[in-house]
Amino acid sequence: MTEEIRSESLMNFKDRFREFLPVVVDVETAGLEPETDAILEVSMMTLKIDEKGRFVPDEQFSANIRPFPGSQIKKANIDFLNIDPFDESRNLVSEEEAFIPMFKAISKKLKPSGCKRAVLVGHNGHFDLGFLNAVTKRLNYKRSPFHPFSVIDTASLSMFVMGHSVLIKACLAAGIEFDQNKAHGAAYDTQKETELFCYLLNRYTTFCGIPEPIKIEIDYNNKKAEE
Repeated sequence: MTEEIRSESLMNFKDRFREFLPVVVDVETAGLEPETDAILEVSMMTLKIDEKGRFVPDEQFSANIRPFPGSQIKKANIDFLNIDPFDESRNLVSEEEAFIPMFKAISKKLKPSGCKRAVLVGHNGHFDLGFLNAVTKRLNYKRSPFHPFSVIDTASLSMFVMGHSVLIKACLAAGIEFDQNKAHGAAYDTQKETELFCYLLNRYTTFCGIPEPIKIEIDYNNKKAEE
């Protein structure tokens, strides 16, 4: 994406995303059940706005995770990922050692951005959020920066914009290089999902502009709006 977004229309994260900070997240797992199946890899990446007003990738955090005690390991999943979950040469760390520093790093970015919470951006993002919520519960961690149920789903956005929901096809349609041999690694997929999200966001902003704020105060404590 090479278009420059007009400087007079620049907007910060706080205003563009209603005080939510978008953070791209990808997890690779040993199954499909967040409460019981092990997380094997996690990666998170933040965004920034460059001097031309474009959203671009910023800082990435990644870890290979040692399965938590009693977790389920589904052979079909690890065969598909080609991962040995117990290979210590992968620099395995516990869930606590992986996630809590990432949560704290994301939390530190909230105040400077003017945002109150992070919102997970992911390809089929509710899958990743399910595992994120499950590990937060296992760790009894009360200060997760992420919204507990909202996501920005790049699979849905890609289907809407380009007619493709599969990550590699969506990236190629957007002109983003994609090495299929590196696919299904959390760090690589997160990089590509971030590039894709930035492409979609910048493309929309270039051609449609920035949405006007809705200047109305809503009392969410009232179940019935006043006439």
